[in-house]
Amino acid sequence: MEAPLPKPSLTTFPGKQSRKSSATTPSSSSLLLVRRPIATNSRVKQDEKYRNEMYLSFITSALQEKAIGRSERFDDLVNQFNPKAASQASAQLRAWILTLSHVVSRLERVHYALIEAIVRMPWTTMDTATVKSYTIFIGMLLSARPEYLSLVLGMIAQGFTYQSCAQALDASASSGPMTRRTVYDRLHYLLQHILSLIPTLPSTLMPLLSRNFPHKRQNIASQSTYIRNLLRVCGYCPELSDKILGTIVDRAIQIDVEIQVELEELEEAEAEQDQEVFELDPFDVLIGQEGDDSDTDSDDGDGDDFSDLSSDAGGDLDLDNHGQPEATITNVRHIQDMVKKLDTILTLTFEHFDRSQSSTPKPPSPSPPTSLPPLDLPPLPPVYDSFNPLAISIQSPTPSIPSPPPPITQAPSTPLSSSPAPPSKTPALHITFNSLLAIFDRTILLTFKSRYTQFLLFWYTSLDPDFADIFLGMLIDRALINPSTPTVTRAAAASYIGSFVSRARFVDREGVRTVIRVLCDFLATHLDNIEHAGSADSAQNSVFYAVSQSLFLVFCFRWRDMQEDEDEDIVKTEGKKWMRELSVVHRVVNSSLNPLKVCSPNVAMQFARVANTVGFMYCYTVLETNKRQNARATAAPTRIFTTAAVNAELNTFFPFDPYKLPRSGPYIEGIYREWGEVAIEDDEEDEDEEDEDEDEMRDTFDEGGIPVVRKTETEEDPATQGLGESLGAMSISPVRPRNGI
Repeated sequence: MEAPLPKPSLTTFPGKQSRKSSATTPSSSSLLLVRRPIATNSRVKQDEKYRNEMYLSFITSALQEKAIGRSERFDDLVNQFNPKAASQASAQLRAWILTLSHVVSRLERVHYALIEAIVRMPWTTMDTATVKSYTIFIGMLLSARPEYLSLVLGMIAQGFTYQSCAQALDASASSGPMTRRTVYDRLHYLLQHILSLIPTLPSTLMPLLSRNFPHKRQNIASQSTYIRNLLRVCGYCPELSDKILGTIVDRAIQIDVEIQVELEELEEAEAEQDQEVFELDPFDVLIGQEGDDSDTDSDDGDGDDFSDLSSDAGGDLDLDNHGQPEATITNVRHIQDMVKKLDTILTLTFEHFDRSQSSTPKPPSPSPPTSLPPLDLPPLPPVYDSFNPLAISIQSPTPSIPSPPPPITQAPSTPLSSSPAPPSKTPALHITFNSLLAIFDRTILLTFKSRYTQFLLFWYTSLDPDFADIFLGMLIDRALINPSTPTVTRAAAASYIGSFVSRARFVDREGVRTVIRVLCDFLATHLDNIEHAGSADSAQNSVFYAVSQSLFLVFCFRWRDMQEDEDEDIVKTEGKKWMRELSVVHRVVNSSLNPLKVCSPNVAMQFARVANTVGFMYCYTVLETNKRQNARATAAPTRIFTTAAVNAELNTFFPFDPYKLPRSGPYIEGIYREWGEVAIEDDEEDEDEEDEDEDEMRDTFDEGGIPVVRKTETEEDPATQGLGESLGAMSISPVRPRNGI
């Protein structure tokens, strides 16, 4: 019987044997004579051809045998791509991959284990030639077998994570040093290649990108790494920009809300333990500005200190006091960590927007280059290196945006040195704005406890006067025009109107006056309806109170723009001319709805002060009456109604409180109006002539902050001094500048 043929070796494929072989060891001179014919191109090509035939023969037989249920050779083939089972040289792995490229049409479902092994191999850490061969193979595989697209894209999405890159580097078979930059460059290179072959790829890719997004509990490096890679995908896959941005904003708002919720819980825990709690401002704590313990409690009254109008701001907790409970210190450290994550996410997003609006869009390459040029992904985890800007060349579907009313804002008369440079009007800029506006409408607007995420839209609206028009138009539609909008959303939109117009430097005089007309018309119509019907729906009243509070707030910041004489800036005058529409404010303040009683006490008191100082109206009588009524009401049991709960929530909701995040803060500084820029200076000579209530209100706004334990005026506390500056928060009290963040 004829002996069976030997099984092909998977490790070596020697060339054909030489016809003559020497039985003795050759001398050095004979070696020189035999080297020349061995090095000929024809001999090398002949050996390579023989080797490729052996590889192809083995692969073909392995695939055929697997199809009929015999797995021995197939399992050996799979093991070639398992770094734990065998240590393969890059050249040999490359030979297997190149040979498999010729039989991709034969790779059936039964061969899934082989495809999975190839996809999961640590190819990103291998030499450039192997990476190129791998990329070509994957492209050919997906072109012939698109059913493997999810598997490959899942590998890429997971590869964008910080942990996956660490695992790839640990399993690296490369002899040279390998950086994260190189690993991520190769992943993006492969994804761009696949995108050029399969234009419908985005619909499959996005769910996988969302699934691999790091949990909010993961560290800053994990968050920033993945977000940078996602934003880089936007550059060559603009169809995903909207959804990627929405995913990032959703994560930011989750962290944003958790910070505020945990601050509230921490304050409640401290109150139960009867601890002396300072204004817990995690943003100050973040940069090491913890406050000192307070010795005494001021008798100026409860609620005299306001760091900002939002009670969600929290206060500083003294971590240096060894008497603090360990659980409290742990909670504060967790809050600090969450604040850093939020700051990092917003910084990355601002940088992405900044690059996109200042760059020239360019179309993605139709096919990958013949070699692997270095891409400009920055080293990770630092957050300030620059990398490839957004490049959008085609129109992606834009969300439906409500039609805005007549223009609300105009371009600022004088450019701000620290504001973004006016960008060229490109479709990409407007596409991104529409996407961001849609995200705001469906996510941010519905979230009361978000404090910083909404500043993404605040910054983006400063890029073009039309953007501020559209944003205000949408807010007006949600708050005042669309009756189908839930009451809570309408009231929140009204709060956004007041906060945005008050704080945005790029909303000019005419824009302010247009908004005031709209708000006053709504208030007048609401009062007319009450007079005719005798009563009003409680939900409608909630919107009324929110609009009233917004109007009061805008007046405190922008009263100069409401005068008929634009050049007049004299505080005390007789017979000053105001906008005709403002006449309804007298009617609103003295109405049975009594908005000064329902609105935020800080806003109500400051409005009364400013309105009286500039000669607009006198409100102290109403405030004094409200104060007496509130004092009597505190002794009686109270019932919680839905409307009252909504009003209480809105009283502490000021969307554009001062921006205190240190890293991303510079993006907001140049376009944000601080209270100190518009505050009316106190006249110390007239203080003795003020009644007791006015003195109390002035004390309230001079110091600012949420109700906290304070030192007396004679004591100098660095922590409490820092609270004064933070009163430039949504709070409108005149604060002297102090050393802060």
